[in-house]
Amino acid sequence: MAFATAKDGTRIYFKDWGSGPPVVFSHGWPLIADAWDPQLKLMADNGFRAVAHDRRGGGRSDQPWRGNDLDTYADDLAAVIETLDLRDIVLVGHSTGGGEVTRYIGRHGTDRVAKAVLLGAIPPLMLKTEANPEGLPVEVFDEIRDGVLTDRSQYYEDLSAAFYGANREGSTVSQGIRDEFWLWSMSVGIKGAHDCVKAFSETDLTEDLKKFDVPTLIIHGDDDQIVPIVASAEKSSRIVEDATFKVYSGAPHGLSMVPEFAERFNADLLEFVRG
Repeated sequence: MAFATAKDGTRIYFKDWGSGPPVVFSHGWPLIADAWDPQLKLMADNGFRAVAHDRRGGGRSDQPWRGNDLDTYADDLAAVIETLDLRDIVLVGHSTGGGEVTRYIGRHGTDRVAKAVLLGAIPPLMLKTEANPEGLPVEVFDEIRDGVLTDRSQYYEDLSAAFYGANREGSTVSQGIRDEFWLWSMSVGIKGAHDCVKAFSETDLTEDLKKFDVPTLIIHGDDDQIVPIVASAEKSSRIVEDATFKVYSGAPHGLSMVPEFAERFNADLLEFVRG
């Protein structure tokens, strides 16, 4: 297996498929790089080099006690990029991975970045505050933390329904897709999963978004039950200069894995990467 070594010695596992211009993917919470497999294959099949890593704390990466915060996640992403000496990258981030991509640009700039894609992403801020009344109250995130600590296996089974919109009438999400979500989530250590909730809910990424100076595609489902569009993509699209904003009507948070939305997303992604 291939690993990059982070600043604190943590080993970060990554996949590296295909050859050509690099497209680097960052996954959502509480998942691992495998969540991007369909898109990794799509990119590699179409002449691109597709890279995705397991965030520290889960999958095949190390599970350190510390460092489960967006600054460190961004630096871990930088370690992968620098280990492979990737340049002119298209960065693609889903959910927490979108926050990771955003903080990477905020901390490391765009010298190695050609374009960015934010899918169902957490920026600028998920937590409800006086300055961010559209956000979710802290009690929502306390419930997530409680679910992880008390019975994470059942919690992840239940969460998969909202994540993929399987709780909506007419959903085509299979039990297999939900089982896959559970399997990936259970590979994440309880410490990393718990700490990441604070990272994705309380980190204000507004100033990072202001540093975007590359073509950026923002995609979000208007039926996202995990990261409400009004507190995230609608705001990010106004902050990032000249961003292209696409709203998928009826789409859930994990739209890239849901049959009726995945085909559209893959086509939009490929068109943007090629453009």
